[in-house]
Parts: sequence; C-alpha cells; structure tokens
Amino acid sequence: MPVDNSRVKGLYKLSVQERRELVAKAAQLSDEHVDALAAHGELDETAADRMIENVIGTMSLPVGVATNFVIDGKHYLIPFCLEESSVVAAASNMAKRCLGHGGFSTNNDDPIMIGQIQMLEVGDVEQATTHILNAKDELIEFCNDVPSRMIALGGGCKDIQVRQLPTPIGTMLIVHLLVDCRDAMGANAVNTMAERVAPRIEALTGGRAHLRILSNLAGHRLARVSGVFTPEEMATNGAKEEGEAVIEGILEAHAFAVEDPYRAATHNKGIMNAISSVALACGQDWRAIEAGCHAWPTLTDGRYTSMSQWTKDSEGNLVGSMELPMAVGIVGGASKVHPAARANLAILGVETAQELAGIILCAGLAQNLGALRALSTKGIQAGHMKLHAKNMAVSAGAVGDEVEALAARLHAHEGHRTQSLVETWLAEMRQG
Repeated sequence: MPVDNSRVKGLYKLSVQERRELVAKAAQLSDEHVDALAAHGELDETAADRMIENVIGTMSLPVGVATNFVIDGKHYLIPFCLEESSVVAAASNMAKRCLGHGGFSTNNDDPIMIGQIQMLEVGDVEQATTHILNAKDELIEFCNDVPSRMIALGGGCKDIQVRQLPTPIGTMLIVHLLVDCRDAMGANAVNTMAERVAPRIEALTGGRAHLRILSNLAGHRLARVSGVFTPEEMATNGAKEEGEAVIEGILEAHAFAVEDPYRAATHNKGIMNAISSVALACGQDWRAIEAGCHAWPTLTDGRYTSMSQWTKDSEGNLVGSMELPMAVGIVGGASKVHPAARANLAILGVETAQELAGIILCAGLAQNLGALRALSTKGIQAGHMKLHAKNMAVSAGAVGDEVEALAARLHAHEGHRTQSLVETWLAEMRQG
C-alpha cells in the first residue's frame, strides 16, 4: 500500500541512515528490504552472474526519495536512481505545488504489448491479409493454448492486426499480436508467442516469417497523467501576480519545445531524468521505456516534438498533461531478482503494473515542470549548481570537512563556478 503521507518536511536535513529509517517506517518495509537498501543496493556476485554474461563486479548509483506526491488521491514516496543532482529535489518541489487541486490524476490503458511478425516473399499481400484476418480466432486460440499464469489471470493474445509495409525491397506483411501481459512487462511472453505462431502464418500466406519480436513502441499500453497548478503555487512566495508571470514563461518555454526538435530533445531528456530514474530504481527495462517514449511523439504528425503538453485554463491555472507508452511490470525480471528493486517497489506499495506506470509518468511531468520553471525564471544552473557543489568539491579531492567548506564557498561565489576554481580553493585551504 502507498504511504499515509508523502509530505516529509526537512528530509534533506537528515542523515542517510535517518532518512532510511523514516522511509522504512512510513512504507512499513520489511527488515529484508531495509537491509537491501543499507547494503548500497548491491547485488552479490552470484546473483549478478545470473543476470548478465561475463560479470566482473557491480556498480552503485544513488537512490533518493521524492516526496509530496499525491496521485489519484494516494500519497507516494517515489524512489529515484540516478547520478544527476537536482532531479529529486525539483520533482519533489513541483509535486508540492500540485496539491491545491488534489495532486496528479492518472489514466492507463490495459497492459497490451505488440508482438511483430515480419512476413517476406508474400506473393499476393491482399489475399494473404484476408487469409490471416479470416483465421484470426483460430490464431488467437493457438497463441493462448499454452500453460501460462499470465493467461490464467486473464491475459494472453487478444487481437491480431495486419499492416502492409512498402519498403525498398518490396511490400512486407507485418502481423501484430496484441497481447495482454497483465502485471508483467511481457517481453519474454510476447516473443515466445510470436515465434510459436509464425509457422501457422507462413502456412496461411505462403510467405516467410523473418523477424518475430515485440515492439517497444507500446502504443496500446499508454499511461496518461495530468496536474493543475495555481498561480499562487507557481510563485516563489505565493504572490498571484508573480505566479501568473511564471506561468506565461513556462508556456513560452513549452512552445519552443513543441516546434523545435533541437529544444525538444533536451526538454524530453529532462522528462526522462525522472521516468528512467524511477524505472531503474524499480528494476524496469528503462531502455525499452526510453525508446518507446521518444518514438511516441513522432506518431502525431511525423516529427519529433515535446512529450508533455502545457496550457492555461479559464481560471489562469497552469495545466500539464502527458501521454506516453509505459511498458512496466511488477512480476518477473529484475523487479523480482534485484533486492534493492524489490525494496523500492515496496516503498511505492504498488499493486499493479498500471499503477506503477502512472506513478512513473507523474514523476516525469513533475520533473519537466521543475526544469521549465527554473529555465524560465532564474535559469537552470542556480539550483543545479547548489546541489552539485559537493560533487565538485569531491572531484577536486576534498575530504571530510573540506567538502562542506568548499561547497559553502561555492554557493556564496557570485562569479563563474568552475572545477579549476574549486581545486585552487582546496589548495589554498590546505596551505593554511
């Protein structure tokens, strides 16, 4: 279950251990989950060796918790796994500014994945298409005629579609299996199903089945999120007039991303800062998610554009929304193998893959707003460098109290903040 209250004041002021204890209590984590987080999220070598080939070790990334998220009336603490400063803070800040209208709202499609079968050397594509569609029920029954927990729970192949695809080497017949994967991401199930049914389709068409693989453009598995932000919430100190100006600046920044692919790439990267981080923390295939998310905007009018939409309603509130493919699972894969991933899913308390999809998208929208607000007001570097100062100090070779001292000096510095400057300060500090 989600936490009772995601509003955790002063979390950043606590030690790592104190934060872990607070989150463990709020999310009612088991000792096993707490131990997994306290062990730096590392796999033992035996587990790692089972996951990929030629294992030589493991590598850690920080896991932080975003606060203040209210989604569909429930409070969530959201784990992020990434190396970049300011992301967790920005998402938490924007989530807090979304509370006036009850937080974020989500709406998700059924968990349908696409399995593609590429048919080549088809003599008459029109006739072949007809044969496949006429045999649709039989093919669906064949796909589902296997012992499978997913099918037993109501999943499995639900429909078959056929596309004729003109290419430089001739027209291909592309068969889509639409598979309900329930609470799994579904890659293995879909790939197995595509390979199993391919000979039947060859017999129907007289063609040759070549590629048999899922698509990561999960266009039938969309997640949607929306949030409303008042001018007072968007202001620094609650002043409506200031908030109205901030909203106008955000809308201007968004228009830039909508029309310019060069800007859209960075705009969307900011969205993925959160989406990929939450996905990674929860043991998801974040590369598949990224591929689908970046491809999705191009289907609208054939060009790359903003993943998010920002408008102003009749009352002057800022309204953000997003619709993206979100193929995630809470059964199987790393979400069950990796101890830290299991712990992070326990923090969320999600009960379905669709719930997880909505949460991930909310994190993305909040992070997008944080970036747009910073860019359209004081600039992105102010907040980023404030949190990045300690990293710069460590990179310069600082240890112990030197880190805090250098970070404080960097915060107060009004000129250019460079790594060489920090190194100079450290040398001066050590010379006395």
